[in-house]
Amino acid sequence: MRKAIQDYPMIYLDAGDTLLTIPAAQTILKQYLQLRSVDRDESHINELFTEAFRLFYYVNKQDNFVVCSPESDREFWVQLYKYVLHKLGIHEEWTEEEIFDCCHELYDIFTAPEYYELFDDVKPFLEQLKERGFRIGIISNFAPTLKAILADKGILHYFDPVLVSTEVGLEKPDPAIFKLALERAGIEAKDVLYIGDHETNDVWAPNQVGIDAIRIIRYSYHTGEGIRTLLELFQDQQAIG
Repeated sequence: MRKAIQDYPMIYLDAGDTLLTIPAAQTILKQYLQLRSVDRDESHINELFTEAFRLFYYVNKQDNFVVCSPESDREFWVQLYKYVLHKLGIHEEWTEEEIFDCCHELYDIFTAPEYYELFDDVKPFLEQLKERGFRIGIISNFAPTLKAILADKGILHYFDPVLVSTEVGLEKPDPAIFKLALERAGIEAKDVLYIGDHETNDVWAPNQVGIDAIRIIRYSYHTGEGIRTLLELFQDQQAIG
């Protein structure tokens, strides 16, 4: 029997590209480079970010799980930024040391609250969950700054617990982070619905421990099935499963 959202006492959510996004990453990088006397086409930067996310992030990693840390998270994103800069030909104008420093500065920029924005449906969705008595938590692969970002956007108070990969030492798609989330909340898998944007991290992984999951599709370049807005889950008490 297919379940509806009201059949789950607790909703766990992903954070990045589910609740919040940096809507103008390409503009930020273009301006960063311009301040250093380097000019690149913004649309090309955007294309390269999309390409890099596909290569580095939207991949199926269903084994070989490793311990996550603030250092490993930084290293992952530094490599992604380095890829983008190389494709932009920056290595022809800057030294490796300059590129290294740049990538670390970009990591600090892209993990600070300033440039993040909530998707339009997030606050209405969280308010409806709160009014209907749901418990709400977060399971996210993110830098240690996530709680500060959520607080800055005025939504941290909705969530308990908040599991951040760089704080708990586990990262999706390792099912262990979902087991830990169940333990932290003191709840059974059958009573949890998880919502996220990544097919492997946010659907396959929670399914491994018996958690039902639904995917949200936030960008036009994402393929596959899923909801397009969190509020769809309240439309006619949409069935899940």
